[in-house]
Amino acid sequence: MDRFDAISPAGGPVVSQRGVAPRLADLNGRTIGEIWNGVFKGDQTFPLIRQLLKARFPGVSIVPYTEFPFRHGGDHPAEQKKLAREIAALAAEKGCDALISGNGA
Repeated sequence: MDRFDAISPAGGPVVSQRGVAPRLADLNGRTIGEIWNGVFKGDQTFPLIRQLLKARFPGVSIVPYTEFPFRHGGDHPAEQKKLAREIAALAAEKGCDALISGNGA
């Protein structure tokens, strides 16, 4: 019997998975940035998240989403990567220790 290889018509993986950064042990004394792409009422939920974080961690500083670029990344991977680099550079410039990049769905 002959042996042959099968190839999926769906193709191979197109992205490689990376690990996530470790969680911060405490948010007091830390600076957290908010990133919003216009989905799920961030203009309503981020103020509540901000209030809850400040109540639990009085020493936390928040950089609101209004201080970061706002654009829908859509389904354009090159644009999403470019925007992610811009946001990362701006977050570093603003002294952010972490970012909130999703707030519901």
